Amino acid sequence: MTRTKSLATSLLSLSAAAILALSAAGSATAAPAPAEDKSAPSVTGTAVESAGAADYWTADRMLTAVPADQRANRAVQRSLGLDRALAAKGAPASVEPLAAKSPVLKAASESPVAHIGKIFFTQGGQNYVCSGNSVAATNKSTVSTAGHCLNEGPGAFVTNFVFVPAYNNGAAPYGKWAAKALYAPAQWTGQGNIQYDTGFAVVSPLNGRTLADTVGASGVQFNAARGLTYKAFGYPAASPFNGQTLKSCAGTATNDTVNPGGTTQGIPCDMTGGSSGGPWFVGSSSTGKQNSVNSYGYGQNSTKMYGPYWGTVIQQTYATAAAS
Repeated sequence: MTRTKSLATSLLSLSAAAILALSAAGSATAAPAPAEDKSAPSVTGTAVESAGAADYWTADRMLTAVPADQRANRAVQRSLGLDRALAAKGAPASVEPLAAKSPVLKAASESPVAHIGKIFFTQGGQNYVCSGNSVAATNKSTVSTAGHCLNEGPGAFVTNFVFVPAYNNGAAPYGKWAAKALYAPAQWTGQGNIQYDTGFAVVSPLNGRTLADTVGASGVQFNAARGLTYKAFGYPAASPFNGQTLKSCAGTATNDTVNPGGTTQGIPCDMTGGSSGGPWFVGSSSTGKQNSVNSYGYGQNSTKMYGPYWGTVIQQTYATAAAS
């Protein structure tokens, strides 16, 4: 999950209070976010080399991998038009947080859950971490995560992708499951559209067994009602967390009012980078159906986690991966 940053006051000659006021004013008059995804389903996929990926991820590499925030950060900036405003000002991409300081919410500590785990991957010579979940599928080998944990958005797919279920303080009790194929909506891989920040990895069998037969798998739900109550899980690795244990947040989803033209929803949460791709379950436990993933937040002091609406496009991406 990324902690997205907005334009600094020195760049736009606006005070932080003024920026927040503009956001609030926009949300008051904006039409409600659509209840369902009406974009045409289009899926991008790629085969990846699984041999050697598990061995690549030594204990040291897993410990030193970093959150993959910047690609989601760029996607949210695009959706708000901040990239164009920054370019017009000749400003650098690194900018100040939008959100004012607010009371810190503490994500709850959780015992490991067999089907939820950490994701590790490489891109551009850098090792990264995200979170993911084993989901029910015909192939019994499908992992859900954020789109930006599979693909630059827009850009290339990642390499050395492994899923480590029930990761806990460096332990991999069920092994490291290497991906053999990666799938994401074309709206993410081609446009980097944050509304579609979800992807699915298909992993190779390990020791002759499938992932679902080893750790179980969550049911999934698409085109659901908005404003549901969720419990979200992930492995936040950016300060003040260290990414070594599972955390959770819970609450009722509300529309993103900072960027009211989209379909994403947010729940109260202070999980940081590294929790990207962690599952949102309908209800109050990890036994519910999965209906979104951790995607982004606004500023280092954000008290909400936003996730994409799982509509027809993401459903088709899941179906393609699950049947592969």
